[in-house]
Order: sequence, then C-alpha cells, then structure tokens
Amino acid sequence: MTSHNDIAFITHWSRLAACLSEDPELFFPISLQGPGHVQHEHAKAVCRRCPVRAQCLEYALSTHQMHGVWGGTSPDERAAALTGTRQGASM
Repeated sequence: MTSHNDIAFITHWSRLAACLSEDPELFFPISLQGPGHVQHEHAKAVCRRCPVRAQCLEYALSTHQMHGVWGGTSPDERAAALTGTRQGASM
C-alpha cells in the first residue's frame, strides 16, 4: 500500500536531484564529440552522485526524453534501453 509520503516523494523526486545546483545547459551538450564530450561526461558525473538517479531515468524512459543526459544516460543509451524493453516484451 502506498502512503501519502510515498506519493509526495514520487511526485517531487526532482526536488532532491543533484542537478538542481548545476547549469541546465550542462545536461544538453551540442554533441558528444570534442568539447561536448567533456560536457557530457561532467553531466554524467553529476548524475552518479544523485540520490534520485533511478527516478530520473525512469521518468526519461517513460516520457521518451530523447535529448540530453537523464539519469546518467545519453540519448543513445536510453534508445537502446527502450528497444531492449520492447524486444523483451514481445518474447
């Protein structure tokens, strides 16, 4: 059974995100090459220390966020996860 506190946490998980103190542009590098690669890796490092990383990734996958770093993943990593989920569901 889900309590009122659980619902509040689910609804407001983003308030606990490590990225709140970072420039949002960090999580949307222009490319994954050159300077963009350094930015991408910095964003992923922020995600690695985030207490709500799993919730962020779940949100990104469920809402098909195909740009930026979410839950420590790149758009390609999320696309692969979604494809794997679809293939697993069809088996």
